[in-house]
Amino acid sequence: MTDTARIDVVLATLNAADVGSLDTIAEKMGQVKKDLESLDQEELAGAAGEALTALRRGDVAEFRRGRAFLQSKIGHLR
Repeated sequence: MTDTARIDVVLATLNAADVGSLDTIAEKMGQVKKDLESLDQEELAGAAGEALTALRRGDVAEFRRGRAFLQSKIGHLR
């Protein structure tokens, strides 16, 4: 799979990370983090980890900010 296709998968997963149970959303964010690490995007993987931490502590506003940041930055990777 090309990096562009992998980035598209990451974006699709990230966009789906607003529907479902908290556990499901957390799983999706964890997958986004792993995928970014595999793309050597350590800074963005760290941001995904921070968003996941915010979600786990119940800070929905911070989670949404983190997710929006990731959507913006990952979109530019294409």
